[in-house]
Amino acid sequence: MILRTLLNMLKIKKTRKIKNIIFGNYYTMNNHRAFICGIKGIKLLKSEIKFLKKYRPWGIILFSRNIKSIKQTQNLTKSIKIIFKNENYPILIDEEGGKISRLKNFIDSSIFSAKFFGDMYKKDRKKFNVYFKVYVKQISYLLRFLGINTNTVPVLDLRRQNSHKVISDRSYSTDKNVVSKIGDICIDDFHNNKIATIIKHIPGHGLAKVDSHKKLPVINKNINYLNKYDFKIFKNKKSLFAMTGHLLFPKIDKSHTSTHSRKIIKIIRTNIGFKNLIITDDLSMKALKYSIEFNTRQSFKAGCNLALHCNGNLKEMLKVAMNSPKINKFVLKKTSQFNNIIS
Repeated sequence: MILRTLLNMLKIKKTRKIKNIIFGNYYTMNNHRAFICGIKGIKLLKSEIKFLKKYRPWGIILFSRNIKSIKQTQNLTKSIKIIFKNENYPILIDEEGGKISRLKNFIDSSIFSAKFFGDMYKKDRKKFNVYFKVYVKQISYLLRFLGINTNTVPVLDLRRQNSHKVISDRSYSTDKNVVSKIGDICIDDFHNNKIATIIKHIPGHGLAKVDSHKKLPVINKNINYLNKYDFKIFKNKKSLFAMTGHLLFPKIDKSHTSTHSRKIIKIIRTNIGFKNLIITDDLSMKALKYSIEFNTRQSFKAGCNLALHCNGNLKEMLKVAMNSPKINKFVLKKTSQFNNIIS
């Protein structure tokens, strides 16, 4: 019954597929700025078009507020790519399944949470392999059909019995080995279906007792414990991108959240060994108590590569843009590798 549900997920109203955009020679992004932003509605406003042309963000992230119908979403993603003359322009989405689904106007993936697949993995490995592969293939097809090339999965946070509900069934398991293994499978399967991935929330959100959208979580574990459990899960992951969690680890850095902490970013680079692009979580979240300008600048000073701003508030977007540098050679190199995954 569940497998039939998976296979039927994409029985959507057929729509004329929009012709591929072809822009000729290889397009570089060396004149773009190192930030990702959201937009306000279901089509680009004139003010947003002007903003995008002037500040040239590295990518755009879409939310439910931007997605009404298949054709509308195709038109939206096409209009974004036309601005930058880049058919591979990074367009991101949070399509985790379960309670985090931006595509609920098209599909019902509410039962397919990370916990659903984690429980299946522990109970019946062969069944998991079939079901999860079908699930990823279906989601990837729809994302590509809509013009979206990046999904912010897998969530690699280690669930605890008292984890805050902001994580809950978004986490695969309370077993670190299960979370890590399914994370590897998730990355490989999405990449095989030409969708890039973003591991999150590095270095690990599972011990948080509060929602970082509203308040700063404080995690009072020492580095030996964290290296053994939460940090370890993020090791040896083949994703090109990692998204930070806005978390305070006072036994490592009592003054700065992980997104703003050089010490934490160094741990991500050394202890965890992540060598690809680090993206901040949303800079407008309440866990960061400073101004948008400061939050942006401090993220780059700490060692993040790309700043993320999600709410579509143009005044805030301007502040992020003006405090974000042009992308450097390292980001360009990783963007080229991203193109290889999605092409």
